[in-house]
Parts: sequence; C-alpha cells; structure tokens
Amino acid sequence: MSGHNKWSSIKHKKGAADAKRSKIFSKLSKEITVAAKLGGTDIESNARLRLAVQNSKGQNMSKDVIDRAIHKAEKDASTFEELTFEGYGIGGIAIFVECLSDNNNRTVSSVRSAFTKFGGHLGTNGSLSFLFDRKGIFVIQNLDNLDLEEFELEMIDAGAEEFEENENLIMVTTALEDFGNVSKKLEEMGIEPESQELQRIPNTTTTLIIEDAKKVLRLVEKLEDDDDVQKVFHNLEITDDLEKSLE
Repeated sequence: MSGHNKWSSIKHKKGAADAKRSKIFSKLSKEITVAAKLGGTDIESNARLRLAVQNSKGQNMSKDVIDRAIHKAEKDASTFEELTFEGYGIGGIAIFVECLSDNNNRTVSSVRSAFTKFGGHLGTNGSLSFLFDRKGIFVIQNLDNLDLEEFELEMIDAGAEEFEENENLIMVTTALEDFGNVSKKLEEMGIEPESQELQRIPNTTTTLIIEDAKKVLRLVEKLEDDDDVQKVFHNLEITDDLEKSLE
C-alpha cells in the first residue's frame, strides 16, 4: 500500500469531525465554479462539472451550496489558472502541489514560503513526474447490502486494478485510462462514491524517522490549508508507528 493512499485513508477516518470541513467545502466550491466557467453550467454535457458535483455530494455539500457555486461562474469575473508546483520536503520527500489561482504571484509566494518554513524547497516543474503515476481513486462507503465479491468482479471488468478496505470504506484504484469506465459502472450500479478523482500515486515511498516524517506532514497540512491549493501528493511512507503517533 502506498504511503499516500494510507494517509488518504487516515484523513477519511478523521474527516467527518474535522474542523477543516469548511475548507474542504471551499475547495470543492472553487472546483465547481472553475469547471462551470470552462465547460458551461450544464452538468450533463460538462464531465468535469459533473465530477465536481458528485464529489461535493459525497462530502454532504447541500444542493443550495452546489447551485450557488455553479451560478457563481456566470457572475464572477475572476479568471482562475491551474498551476502545479514540485518540490522536496525534509529527507528528500517528493511533494507535488496542484492549485487553482486567480493571482499567480500570491500563490507562488505562499507555496514557496510553506516549503521554506518546514525545511523544504521548490524544484523545477517536471522534475518529479517520473516519481508519480496518475491513477483514478474512488472512495466508497462499504454499504451493508453490497456483495463485495460481486462488486469487485464488476469493478475488475470495468478496469479496476486494486481494492483496499478500511473499516467502512472501500478504496478502488484504476489506471488513468479506465477512470471514466469505472465511474460509469458505479453510476450504473447506483453507487455514489464519497469521492472520485485523479490522483498522483508515488511509484515508491520513502520512510523517515518519526520526527522528520511529522515535519513533512506539517508541510503537507500547511499547503492544504492554502485557499489556492486544491491537492497535495507526496511519497512519504506512512508506517504503522507514524500512524500511531498521529492518533
């Protein structure tokens, strides 16, 4: 299991009571607005918007909030740009940051400041591309009436590569090119994931001593707290000892 996937699972377990829920809603709303700006407000004809709305519903965002985010695209004059940053944390941990920004200078300054504060540094774009694979990640509630064996067979037929059960959650991993097939199959089965998105999954992970690993995770959390940052990926191995130290 990759460190990134395991850290995602940890965050999902804590997510319901997390004080950062409003921050999550803010990022989801921004993605909805940007998707509507780029591809129009019709959910059926705009795949990116449809995915953003599905993820928002998976996080229990209300219909009113979703509708406001969609209609904001028609009124808001702001122009958002997709930016990526690649850098290293303590111990050479690779960190990939995806942003949506209406002010490049602000975003660059903020991201660079976070890396510097926690002992890391930014690299050149493209320097980490060989360390990560783009994968589809689906997080699904382990429904009581779900036949897991039949579910896995259906998912494999659609292109699923890996399954991971964690308490009441199932995480399904797919190749980039099979993301749409698995999403469509879940829709046909009447299953609405908590989230479904493309992530950057590390090819290999690196283990650090607990103290250094915690510094890397503080950098990750600092980046995730930034309003311009949508997603952060890393190749830190989340060991059992590190997980226990975070409880």
